[in-house]
Amino acid sequence: MRKLNIAFYQRSNVIQIAKELLGKILVTNWNSMKTSGRIVEVEAYNGVVDKASHAAGGRRTNRNEVMYGEGGVSYVYLCYGIHHLFNVVTNRQETPHAILIRALEPIKGIDVMLERTGKEKLDNTLTKGPGNVSKALGISFKQHNGLSLLSKEVFIAEDDFIVKTKDIVASPRIGVDYAGEDAKLPYRFFIKGNPFVSGTKKVT
Repeated sequence: MRKLNIAFYQRSNVIQIAKELLGKILVTNWNSMKTSGRIVEVEAYNGVVDKASHAAGGRRTNRNEVMYGEGGVSYVYLCYGIHHLFNVVTNRQETPHAILIRALEPIKGIDVMLERTGKEKLDNTLTKGPGNVSKALGISFKQHNGLSLLSKEVFIAEDDFIVKTKDIVASPRIGVDYAGEDAKLPYRFFIKGNPFVSGTKKVT
């Protein structure tokens, strides 16, 4: 595996980066417990102009402040007081772009993932959906928000796996109906036919 460098994250096109994250490998290594999975579903959030983004209209809070920093760090937040959601911050300082990792295909540390999630055996619910991704990989908003994605503890890598363009499907994002017209934007991307992809949305 080859760890992605900072230049990958600090580009301006969050949509392109989101597509390119498909097929990459998200790795966590907490207390010598290493887990990893291939990214099969993502959602892009286009900063201040995107009504579905936490930074819509230039909104700035203690929670989303990390989005306004340099790309290449994690943005982890708590959803509904239950789910810890892991996002990749992209672009440069003061441009709050982010990409939600919605689903992974497990690769290594599956026994650790099963223990963390209370499951007895592997099935496609283990890392299907963003809440399950964080639970399986041991990601917490209190401990892991704002971490460098160049660290040994959490990073994204590539191998020789290539996602063909014809296998990348676009659809509207899930759970952002509050965003009005922006809820219809085709900013969710996933690998066609992968059993770990979550939810259903009309594709474009």
